[in-house]
Amino acid sequence: MVFKKLMQAMGVGGPQVETVLHNPNTTPGGVVTGEVTIIGGQHDSEIKGVNLALKTRVEVESGDSEYHTDLEYAKLQVAGAFRLDDGARHTIPFQLSVPWEAPLTHFYGQPLRGTTVGVATELEVARAVDATDLDPIAVHPLPAQERILTAFANLGFQFRNADCEKGRIWGVHQELPFYQEIEYYPPAQYARGIKQLEVTFVSYPQSMEVVLELDKRGGVFTEGHDAFGRFTVDYATVNNTDWEQQLDSYLQQAGRRRGIF
Repeated sequence: MVFKKLMQAMGVGGPQVETVLHNPNTTPGGVVTGEVTIIGGQHDSEIKGVNLALKTRVEVESGDSEYHTDLEYAKLQVAGAFRLDDGARHTIPFQLSVPWEAPLTHFYGQPLRGTTVGVATELEVARAVDATDLDPIAVHPLPAQERILTAFANLGFQFRNADCEKGRIWGVHQELPFYQEIEYYPPAQYARGIKQLEVTFVSYPQSMEVVLELDKRGGVFTEGHDAFGRFTVDYATVNNTDWEQQLDSYLQQAGRRRGIF
């Protein structure tokens, strides 16, 4: 008994946590379900709580420097305080809502290089080291997002990378403190004026904002700069539009306004 108490005081032989997802695939506005199992260690433990959180890696600009950090943006308490006997197993089912603005990790079943999302499980244990678990999930596009991304592919844009940046987009309502940029190389018809295109979705239950950032090519005596375009897509009517033609028009208009074309 004395040895067990000593181990507990040193944080040795404590409980473990395992999370099993019923299906790791989801979409913005969807739900991830599963079970959290807490396995008792070599001594009785006082569990203070069990929490789940969605995390993704974001880029943070600080002054003249940049760094990356894992940002928690949705949290759910699945259990409060309880006592766990040594060697016991305690299983808790859960439903974790995925925010509408959650970044995408896959398109057409393929990973969007540069973006990952995971469900982090945190087991808070009194007088011991907290146990954690991290399970990746795949966030696939909503039908409206898939239609826009398909249109860019049909126009000849080639996927380059996808990352998340901490911050807010001017004039756009955001619930989350970061946004995702899906970056493309332009096809020949745009390459004269555009070095790179970045697409951002800010999604809501009925519609989404699409923000386009055009990285302008610099000339011999001019420095390249970014130009912005923005439009709203309604989920109910998204299939009523020729998006290849519409996106080409948006890009041409935005480029002319900024002197790109």
